[in-house]
Amino acid sequence: MAVLGPGGVGGLLAALLSRAGHRVVCLAGKTTAHTLRQCGIRVHSAQFGDFTAPVEADTELREPVDLCLVTVKQTDLAAALERVPPGLVADGLVVPLLNGIEHVAELRRRFGAQRVAAGVVRVESTQVAAGVVEHGSPFTEIDLAGPSGLLSGPAGMLRAAGVQTRVIADESSALWAKLAFLAPFALLTTRYGLTIGSVRTDRRAELTALVEEAAAVGRACGAPADPGRTLALYDAFPAGAKSSMQRDAEAGRPLELDAVGGALLRSAARHGVAVPLAARLVAELAAATEARVAATA
Repeated sequence: MAVLGPGGVGGLLAALLSRAGHRVVCLAGKTTAHTLRQCGIRVHSAQFGDFTAPVEADTELREPVDLCLVTVKQTDLAAALERVPPGLVADGLVVPLLNGIEHVAELRRRFGAQRVAAGVVRVESTQVAAGVVEHGSPFTEIDLAGPSGLLSGPAGMLRAAGVQTRVIADESSALWAKLAFLAPFALLTTRYGLTIGSVRTDRRAELTALVEEAAAVGRACGAPADPGRTLALYDAFPAGAKSSMQRDAEAGRPLELDAVGGALLRSAARHGVAVPLAARLVAELAAATEARVAATA
């Protein structure tokens, strides 16, 4: 199998799958690929323990694979896809584990509708250096959306590697369950520079309101939504947890603001759902990003 983008999420999954006995090829830039070939992937995890797993690595896919996990940031997706010639997954399956909902259509245009199955991942995992992953959440969960006959094999491999994996028939429900959870988490932690523990106490009213807005958009798109369950998930998170968008902001990296907040606003506009708090937060984060870029130019 191949892992396109062996960062926090991809690196963790690549290491777990390798440790479970699978042949894993990580696709990354030249420097990162060299490091992974020489040193493997080191994982520090309270859930899985500390271990190092050997992996193969290259700058592009050079042979057919049965499964390709796409775990790059949305902001890097277009360039990263050049590492995967469509013909080499023509008999396999491409599973994107990206934030947002709009990338699935892009991948299907490139690889074919029958070769792409939507997936979502719930985990806090960070790449602290090339080939070094710190897994902070006490869980690693993946939902795969599509026919069970097509996905039973990949789901079984992930479960055997230690990842709690479900197969869900309704793709829209799976994608919106993730976005409705992620958008409030990402937008609020990034806008205010707070961990989830501080957000759920100091900014509880905004958190509740934003969860309600995201749930309303999800329902308008035909996906069931349970704001109470979403809030319960936040309350169960380790207090010090940060969103990946917040970590990107702290490191000065591009934000997945359009893939998360922008997608929420576009869906709301299509269905006539009012999302004033989400719109304000996205606008403020966009303005802050523009100011930061201008200051460093």
